[in-house]
Amino acid sequence: MITRFINARLIDPETGTDTLGELSVSSGLISSNSAQPVDTEANRFRRETSDDETVVDCIGKCLAPGIIDIGVKVCEPGERHKESYRSAGLAAAAGGVTTMVTRPDTSPAIDSPEVLEFARRRANEAAPVNVLVMAALTKGREGREMTEIGFLQDAGAVAFTDCDHVVRDTKVYSRALTYARSLGALVIAHIQEPTLSDGAAVTSGKFASLRGLPGVSPMAERMGLDRDIALIEMTGARYHVDQITTARALPALERAKANGLDISAGVSIHHLTLNELDVADYRTFFKVKPPLRSEDDRLAVIEALAAGTIDLVSSMHTPQDEESKRLPFEEAASGAVAMETLLPAAMRLIHNEHMDLPTLWRALSLAPANRLGLSSGRLSVGAPADLVLFDPDAPFIMDRFNLRSKSKNTPFDGARMQGKVIATYVAGQPVFESE
Repeated sequence: MITRFINARLIDPETGTDTLGELSVSSGLISSNSAQPVDTEANRFRRETSDDETVVDCIGKCLAPGIIDIGVKVCEPGERHKESYRSAGLAAAAGGVTTMVTRPDTSPAIDSPEVLEFARRRANEAAPVNVLVMAALTKGREGREMTEIGFLQDAGAVAFTDCDHVVRDTKVYSRALTYARSLGALVIAHIQEPTLSDGAAVTSGKFASLRGLPGVSPMAERMGLDRDIALIEMTGARYHVDQITTARALPALERAKANGLDISAGVSIHHLTLNELDVADYRTFFKVKPPLRSEDDRLAVIEALAAGTIDLVSSMHTPQDEESKRLPFEEAASGAVAMETLLPAAMRLIHNEHMDLPTLWRALSLAPANRLGLSSGRLSVGAPADLVLFDPDAPFIMDRFNLRSKSKNTPFDGARMQGKVIATYVAGQPVFESE
């Protein structure tokens, strides 16, 4: 069976092009990609099927590689009431995410081949999208003893991270990085100086003082990155920063890249589209980790993303139940769900003219694929047909109760947004189609 997408606006991050054309899919792979004029008489999205061919008329809407989201939290095992692989997979498909790369900060942590195998089996059974699993760098994410990185890699771990638990013992950390380098494993780190960050709820400054909330200086991020860069230089490990959120950390990142270190960096969609003032009157849905930054920091990070200094964008999807969010701001849990809101939130960068669609999709699909060694994330012939068809201009008001995630803790509840997913395809097969 061949599927032809006609009258499509093809967003190709590999070539950096945004062109009108046609794309064909066969046996789960992209079989052709060519420029074709759009039929201006077409006035509706339609799907036609014959014995050997399915034709999808995109009526000029955008067709792009599916989003590859590094840093998704799925709460199996341990907290399935917050998010399961089934609910996370449905949310991913509805958000145009075709590959979830899940975090090991579960209960218990994914720090052994047995727990990793459980996660992979559950993901394959329940999720309609691709799922790759990361493992903990240290046992229990406690920073005292490194995990069996080799065995976990053999069991399918694509990267190693302790998530927001910073490894305080530099000797343990350096040994883990050295061992990871010998195996070619990717280490993902959360860069906050842990002592300064303890107990912080917001970024320090005038706003934090006015609200009476404990803050952390943006320098804590810079200090954490400086330490890690020194260790990467010493060990030669493959290294990725999960989130760069401050202007102060960017020069160090630029120098590390210029010096040839194997380092990449990401940023969450929340730090690209929100700032510290959005917390307003203690709105806990805006409490994330690291905390939202100043508007100057936000604009600096956007500029770094457009220039390629920051490589990729992730949702940092972190489900929290109502009980953990409906608390005083200082006591409330950090995190927000974001897979379904990732695409429309990212469209703010387009509509505000910070970057174009190919540049954005380089960060959403191509860069994550390249960092993990995946063949997806592009529209070239022979690449997996993991695709998202979307309307970048469709307006709507976000209602958190319509989200497919079990948890509803989104900061975009009630916000006016633009950008809707029309359909999502994994290996050429539809896993989501809007009504």
